[in-house]
Amino acid sequence: MKIGLDVMGGDFAPRNEVLGVIEALPELHDGSEVILFGDEAQIKGVCREKGVDVSGFQIVHTTEVIGMQEHPAKAFAQKPDSSMATGFRYLSEGLIDGFASPGNTGAMMAGVMYTVKTIEGILRPCISCFFPVIDGRWGLLLDVGLNADCKPENLYQYAILGSLYAKGASGEKNPRVALLNIGEEKTKGNIVTKAAYELMKDTKDFNFVGNIEGNELMTGEKADVVVCDGFVGNVILKMAESFYRLADCQGIHTDFFSKLNYEFHGGTPVLGVNAPVIIGHGSSSPKAIKNMILNTEKTIRAKMLDRVKDIFRNSSFNKDDNS
Repeated sequence: MKIGLDVMGGDFAPRNEVLGVIEALPELHDGSEVILFGDEAQIKGVCREKGVDVSGFQIVHTTEVIGMQEHPAKAFAQKPDSSMATGFRYLSEGLIDGFASPGNTGAMMAGVMYTVKTIEGILRPCISCFFPVIDGRWGLLLDVGLNADCKPENLYQYAILGSLYAKGASGEKNPRVALLNIGEEKTKGNIVTKAAYELMKDTKDFNFVGNIEGNELMTGEKADVVVCDGFVGNVILKMAESFYRLADCQGIHTDFFSKLNYEFHGGTPVLGVNAPVIIGHGSSSPKAIKNMILNTEKTIRAKMLDRVKDIFRNSSFNKDDNS
């Protein structure tokens, strides 16, 4: 298994990325290797500083960098030798099995659309995150920021993607899928959530258990997968991260609160595209980079792409999204 990493993306590149790789190497499964895309001299400089043998990973030298503030689509198109564009080229050609970057999120999505593209039948890809529940298990929330405005069909497809990902990544055999809403009753919510409920209520594509409210999210009592639009999901994600910081400032250190730290996960997979792609925080620390690499390996090992393609090939929602 070959895991590609953009070491020039992010606010502290390439130092934090290289340090994260060094930390990740001992925890990777046998047969997994990391391919670094970036400036070879800088990468080797960090390795020399840490006394690390660079033979532990492959370096693909690149000469350009896509900055965090650059226009995503233009930068991706105009910088073909950037670490990000080169990584996506390797991914689309099958030279690596997955690609991760803490760089410009918009450019990452441009890379997805220009190269590996979305799976046929999927209206919009989305991003997800795992969140801790009280009994020690994990729940899955999606979308958490890619699509602020959604149609009911989008939420329905997110439910399918979330169910499949939960099965592959966390081992849930029949994950319970809920729709995040302002009440449990099917009549609650806005136009989109009401319509999405009607689509989901009799489905056989996933185990739909109805609406769930925000105060039930981390109890784990009702659902394993929670579906919402990217606006709501991102607000929840950022609020959860603030809980960790508040607890840390108050000297409260527990396993539960530590799992709210973004560094614990490192990055989030883009679901609904033709190859494993992981997006990380721009300010990622070495610990976050390490976990992003391990998360990429886990996503590749989940092998959900073929199942997703089979389901969506004949999907009733296989039509153009005109929003």
